[in-house]
Amino acid sequence: MVTVREVKTNRDIRAFIEFPLRLYKDCKWFVPPLYRDEKKLLGSGGCTDDADAVFLLAQRDGKTVGRVQGIIQKRYNEKQGCRQMRFTRFDCLNDAEVAGALFSAVEQWGARHGMEEICGPLGYSDLDREGLLIEGFEENSTFEEQYNYPYYAELLEGLGFQKDADWVEYELRKPEKRNEMLSLVAKRALELNRLHVASTEGPKRKYIEKYRDGFFDCLDECYRELYGTVPLTKEAQDELIDQFMLIVNKEYVVFICDEQDRVVGFGLCFPGIGDAVKKSGGRLTPLTVGRILRTVRRPKTIDLGLVAIRPAYQYAGINAVILDGLLDILENSGVQACETNLNLETNAAVQAQWKYFSARQHKRRRSYIKKIGENQDA
Repeated sequence: MVTVREVKTNRDIRAFIEFPLRLYKDCKWFVPPLYRDEKKLLGSGGCTDDADAVFLLAQRDGKTVGRVQGIIQKRYNEKQGCRQMRFTRFDCLNDAEVAGALFSAVEQWGARHGMEEICGPLGYSDLDREGLLIEGFEENSTFEEQYNYPYYAELLEGLGFQKDADWVEYELRKPEKRNEMLSLVAKRALELNRLHVASTEGPKRKYIEKYRDGFFDCLDECYRELYGTVPLTKEAQDELIDQFMLIVNKEYVVFICDEQDRVVGFGLCFPGIGDAVKKSGGRLTPLTVGRILRTVRRPKTIDLGLVAIRPAYQYAGINAVILDGLLDILENSGVQACETNLNLETNAAVQAQWKYFSARQHKRRRSYIKKIGENQDA
């Protein structure tokens, strides 16, 4: 018999965090999140000023066999005028009974809070890990996204979940022949619009702090209408800065600014640290920190985190500056490839830009949706 209970104790927190580490112990494609970040989130209960959350564990015969987190993102619901809850951190044995028990419990929690539908995997914002992997199970995961086994989709669809949105991912390598016109367009775009690329001189933290407000303001303006997005609170911004400061390398961050040094666009890549955190299960042991720092200095791959250009400049050729810089990295450093992470399948404009590279579409992720209460007895 499967029982589901809410995470309450320190023992429950450990069980919730460590279950996927056991489930994917022998899976070379899985990359865990940082243990400290997960522990901090669960220790706080996951609730914030703009979101309610619940963490659930499924057990059978005293052993953990599944987990899931439910989130009510209140700011998103207010913005969209809906009553939608999200699920994330879903991990489960290949067992329909376990999956059914987990989602029955999390949906009942959402119903008690007045929610009418459930969607996911989605986190607190679109900067969290999101989407269920449905293609590319034998491809390296990035640190920013979540791996899952192929049977997850079957379990969700068996519970009545249907496709809501898909993302595709690309691997980019340097092209056989570079399009030199791109460099000319990039240079001319900066000149005509009286823009400049921010200098990366000085300490990393000082550089990030100088442009952080402009970065988040630009991000909000550019991403506000995209799927699942929600404006970030100051607390959430601080959390993100803290989480990613260790793995930021200034050489892979581009801020494009106007004459007042206001950020009008940016491209943000992270060194691919997946291999550096696998062995420790995401724990920041001294050996792991050493591996991460070495990878940050000399990465073999980089992960494209975020790209944004303010609407007023989106047809001014500014994207050429970011693309040209990415080509420079692939041609003039030890970086062998770039992972794009998630592109909405409907965003043809973004995907068209990968024509300047040797590009391979190698993964696909899906967000599922269903009305709360459907297939409760599955």
